[in-house]
Amino acid sequence: MPTVAEQLRQAREAKKLTVHQVADITKIRTDHIRALEEGRYEVFSAPVYIRGFVRTLSGVLKLDVKQMMATLDGELGKTEKFSEPPPLSNEPRGVLDFLMLQLSKVDWRRSLIGLGVLAALALVALIAVVVRHHQARDPLAELKPGYYQSTNRNSGETLAVPPPAARH
Repeated sequence: MPTVAEQLRQAREAKKLTVHQVADITKIRTDHIRALEEGRYEVFSAPVYIRGFVRTLSGVLKLDVKQMMATLDGELGKTEKFSEPPPLSNEPRGVLDFLMLQLSKVDWRRSLIGLGVLAALALVALIAVVVRHHQARDPLAELKPGYYQSTNRNSGETLAVPPPAARH
């Protein structure tokens, strides 16, 4: 499989673009484009620059960005300088650092869609429980003896409801 450098150079040449034209389009310096096309990653101070430039160039040259980034990660993993990101401090990493690193790797678009689906399912389940509970109750079972009053308030009539033992 060709390296990232070879794929970038071949794609640029296939589109008949010069390094200067690509630099004008992407606003990436020509010496950086040449370094990437030659696979000289040691020119860059940090892998974030390499990844950003390769991502930009891959998009402009109509290459598969995900595949290019995966290939680049494999190539950078083999180099001594960029195999692992340098520590920001000399303090040992704790559980919180590990959790934050894992959370930074989460694809939040997919996660939010999944959380939305779970919330919708929970809402449907809650509605089903409430409806079942509401249907299972007999609203007349909670009534106590009362008095009938006519809707005609001027009549003064009231009838007593018979006690429960007298009902048939």
